[in-house]
Amino acid sequence: MNFSNSLTKWYLNNKRDLPWRNTQNPYFIWLSEIMLQQTRVAQGMPYFFAFTNAFPTVFDLADASEEQVLKLWQGLGYYSRARNLHKTAQLVAFERNGYFPDNYKDLLQLKGIGAYTAAAIASFAYDQAVPVVDGNVFRVLSRYFNIDSDIVLSSTKKEFTALAFELMPKEDPALFNQAIMEFGALQCIPKNPNCDICVFNSSCLALQKKKVNQLPVKSKKLKVRNRFFNYLVFCDIHGNTVIQKRANKGIWQNLYEFPLVETEHEVALEWMATQIQTKDFVENKVISITEFNSKSQIHKLTHQHLNIRFWKITVNGTIKNGINYDALLDLPFPIVIFNFIEKDWK
Repeated sequence: MNFSNSLTKWYLNNKRDLPWRNTQNPYFIWLSEIMLQQTRVAQGMPYFFAFTNAFPTVFDLADASEEQVLKLWQGLGYYSRARNLHKTAQLVAFERNGYFPDNYKDLLQLKGIGAYTAAAIASFAYDQAVPVVDGNVFRVLSRYFNIDSDIVLSSTKKEFTALAFELMPKEDPALFNQAIMEFGALQCIPKNPNCDICVFNSSCLALQKKKVNQLPVKSKKLKVRNRFFNYLVFCDIHGNTVIQKRANKGIWQNLYEFPLVETEHEVALEWMATQIQTKDFVENKVISITEFNSKSQIHKLTHQHLNIRFWKITVNGTIKNGINYDALLDLPFPIVIFNFIEKDWK
């Protein structure tokens, strides 16, 4: 039995029952693919249900405000995905009458859709013979065929795409694509896969050469930047506070946060008190300054580690244009700030 037949047979016996696999609706498939970028299925599943419940059609998503979309996305991370999702929904709804492009080339033109996502939609919604090549596919093919090309290189992406296309049965490309991704997710996992029960344990070259945990080869290592965020939580006699929207491009664009002082390292209470007293964050007189957390809370992003501290600044009188606790809960925040509001502030 050849590779493709063994793979699809394994898939039909072991596949998970995922909601986006039971449809060829390109809207649902597109939603799931965007959500599952950089995200595990278990984490993405509740968001898929939340979005399809709130926005059952692409028109519903297009008609929503960006703030509504970001709020529903809260906690899923990589928020540019949500902003691009909203813009693409508006384009499809208002300029294409709700119809997604039905081919790989035109799908690539949509905002937030790269080669992998375009291939997935073209394959799963329109039965196009386009191979999907993600981390799971790299791993399965590199191990089975003992390919040690560096997957960071664009030439390697082309190499694996060509190999996947050659292996793919053209009469049912979607089944093959689903199968190879699922095999990488469940069986041929990144670390210490159970090769004893693998359907390919007699033909996998990496297993024969004892190279399973060395493949795929990925040479480039991320440079992680440490940043120090000091959030100023102003509190007046009514329990109101001050927030702002992050307008600049970068992390958390268009999400809300407390006034921020970013520093080069952790700072002492005395230094922070001076900053608060000398800058016009609010018009009110400061009564006291205390730390919610004396040690930084580390929030890890792909390229950055954020060392976050929250400072409580009690002020006299009423804060002008202040916002109360209940109103805060309706706004989209980075999840680390939202968790603080829910659990630590009150």
